Amino acid sequence: MSTGIAGWITCRQVLNIMVIFGFMLNYALRVNFTIAIVAMTKTLVSVTTGGDDSTGTNVTDTTMADLSTTTESSVIDEADKFEWDARQQNLMLGSFFWGYVLTELPGGRLAEIIGGRRVFGYSMLWASLLTLLTPLASNTHYIAVVVLRAVLGFFLGASWPAIHPLTAVWIPPMDRSKFIANMMASSLGAAITMPICGFLIATIGWQSVFYFTGGLGLLWSIVWFLVVFESPATHPRITPEERNEIESAIDAVGKKKKPSYVPWKSIITSPPVWAIILTHGASVFGFFTVVNQLPTYMKYILHFNIKENGLLSSLPYFGKYAMAVISSHLADYLRKSGKLSTTATRKIFTAFAVMTPGFLMIIQVYMGETRSWAVGIFTLSLFLNGAVTAGYLGNGLDIAPNFSGTIFGMANTLSSFGGFVSAYMVGVLTNDNQTYGQWQIVFWILAVIYITGSTAYVIMGTGELQAWNNPPEKGDGNGETEEGVPLNQRNQAAVNIIGPKQVHTERTNEASKKVEQENFALHFVHTSPHWVQRTDATQSNAHIGAVEHSRSSTRATR
Repeated sequence: MSTGIAGWITCRQVLNIMVIFGFMLNYALRVNFTIAIVAMTKTLVSVTTGGDDSTGTNVTDTTMADLSTTTESSVIDEADKFEWDARQQNLMLGSFFWGYVLTELPGGRLAEIIGGRRVFGYSMLWASLLTLLTPLASNTHYIAVVVLRAVLGFFLGASWPAIHPLTAVWIPPMDRSKFIANMMASSLGAAITMPICGFLIATIGWQSVFYFTGGLGLLWSIVWFLVVFESPATHPRITPEERNEIESAIDAVGKKKKPSYVPWKSIITSPPVWAIILTHGASVFGFFTVVNQLPTYMKYILHFNIKENGLLSSLPYFGKYAMAVISSHLADYLRKSGKLSTTATRKIFTAFAVMTPGFLMIIQVYMGETRSWAVGIFTLSLFLNGAVTAGYLGNGLDIAPNFSGTIFGMANTLSSFGGFVSAYMVGVLTNDNQTYGQWQIVFWILAVIYITGSTAYVIMGTGELQAWNNPPEKGDGNGETEEGVPLNQRNQAAVNIIGPKQVHTERTNEASKKVEQENFALHFVHTSPHWVQRTDATQSNAHIGAVEHSRSSTRATR
């Protein structure tokens, strides 16, 4: 056991705990403004105004649902509120994604180069500091909030892919599903943040939301850099037993030194990589649509009141995290015990987590007007979706641990656009037309996307390590010439120049010479004087080796 922090906890357990709280805070720093904006605005203007604003259909509704506990007894002074119209609110809320999509891919690659500890830690540190500055920016100008939120997204965008390279060096392959499940603590963070922020706003004021979440993030960042290290080899308090256990498990699957370059062509043209990208895009699109639009559907179609809405809207978050933990433990058990291969495990859980919600959306088309059915289907679909941690979510670590951050960065960059497309789609379909018929169209679209994405993974996905995970270095003598030209290309070039027949003839002659040399060595031993034959096997072998070396030297001289 590792000494860890207190002598009774392993370094991996410390890492697990810090990552769980890290992702909880990650989402808290992200959604706190979404919750607080209702209390920050003097007049709650309907966001369903058509045109460009249709992409923000549910800004008011969603946050009102989250603030169900703040509507009766609020201490907020009207002087502390701002006259932000619907367009300005949408701009401030949407600016987060401007920065978020920019750093997904660079953040993953940077973590592969300098380490996930620094990228994840500094991303959270700067995001926490920016959160503390939000009240100041709000009192300055709404444009200041737009800029601050964009920079906040810039830092938080790098945090998600950074966790994969850290996983590759700290977690044995057969335990990675459980560790990746920690990322779903973000859902738990969102569910907990909503009522806490609502309570703070009602009792202290909206500014307290940013001081509370930013302060916690700052405290977490300090602890992170004190107890988490880039690898077992650099951890000053890890025991030799734990370090050897981790490193031997990782070395067993062929973990090598970090490549000096990224095989972009191999990655971009890899079907398993596209399986991850397409499935992740479908899963995130469905998640954004259900979670972001659920309060509006409950209000206008199911006619829940605000307090019921706020409570029921948080259920999917808890359910998703619970399923992530359960499924990831089951997946690692199945792989460790040999009952299922990694490929089979990833495909089964991906189909379960992404395809099943697609079929549930079809049921929603026909049963969605009934309160109990609608709430049950929404909750169940997101509950099952938590199993992505046992499916495709950690698959990049299976196929290419050296580039797992890059792969997840690619997938998350493209899937982030799902948030924009989802909001725009629902806005166009339901703008000034909140009817069940229009929502049925939304559910059909969700069903098609869910099922198509999961099918792509079932067809193209794999759990096998890809050859390009360890691309040959130039001049390393491992499959390349000194000029960096692969040997197979050099041989092919020789065929093209002198013709296949001549190449075959030369190779045959070389093989014949080698056989002749071996026969000569054996003949020499058997026909040599009696004292030579009495020598032991080692001397005879050494003599044969000397003859072989002499012949090789002569051939090289020629």
